[in-house]
Amino acid sequence: MTDSFDGPPQTPPAERASFLDGVRFAFGTLTVLPARITRWDRPAARTGMACAPLAGLVVGVLATLPGVLLLLLGGGPLLAATLTVAGPAALTRALHLDGLADTADGLGSAKPADEALRIMKQSDIGPFGVVTLVIVLLLQVAALSEIYADSWIRGALAAVVAAVAARLAMTLACREGVPAARPGGLGAAVAGVVPRRAAALIAALTVAAAAAAALPMGLPAAGRSAAAVLAALLAAQLLLRRCVRRFDGVTGDVFGALAEVAATTALIVLALG
Repeated sequence: MTDSFDGPPQTPPAERASFLDGVRFAFGTLTVLPARITRWDRPAARTGMACAPLAGLVVGVLATLPGVLLLLLGGGPLLAATLTVAGPAALTRALHLDGLADTADGLGSAKPADEALRIMKQSDIGPFGVVTLVIVLLLQVAALSEIYADSWIRGALAAVVAAVAARLAMTLACREGVPAARPGGLGAAVAGVVPRRAAALIAALTVAAAAAAALPMGLPAAGRSAAAVLAALLAAQLLLRRCVRRFDGVTGDVFGALAEVAATTALIVLALG
């Protein structure tokens, strides 16, 4: 998610948006999957960002397919992990990775908030962004490779859990009280739209679903899956606090960075088992 997307024309405001409007908003802004956004207003953004983990579920499932197929055909776990990590990047036009790089450049610039935001908006990537991208992608591939080496089922589940946790981090970052760093862009459109109670409920349901999905592999696996989501949210929250203090709010780039940090943290926790 970045600030380069201005969205379709504004629609007349309404108090509520339908679930379908929210799903279209979530998939239309967070993925490249065909989803025509029918509403671009605060109610649609509220429902859409609440549906972000659902978009993560679809992205995660699609991302695992080439890696799992490669393993079943006799390929190695490293190659399978690389293909799986490339999946979310392809399904999001690498916007979240771009947001991670821009956020790293902004945080590393040591400039005042307005100058840091200007650096983040530039099209080029600085040294902080390059190093951060390399480290994060290496961590994701290394962690997922270890999990795939143990079991393709564990690897597939880990990729899905990481993708869901990444979008759940966005949902929590859209909760009430989190300000936008600047008036324009997608970050401003979704900042503060999700009620705190709704965000907490969605987080609790997602943690429970992650544990339930891993339960067939045993209680330790279920506990580790839940812990991975919680650790991902904690890491994202720490980054969110830093960005809000540094930039006086959030931007689309920050949301992308939160997603990548959450996904990486989840994979590392799942690899520890």
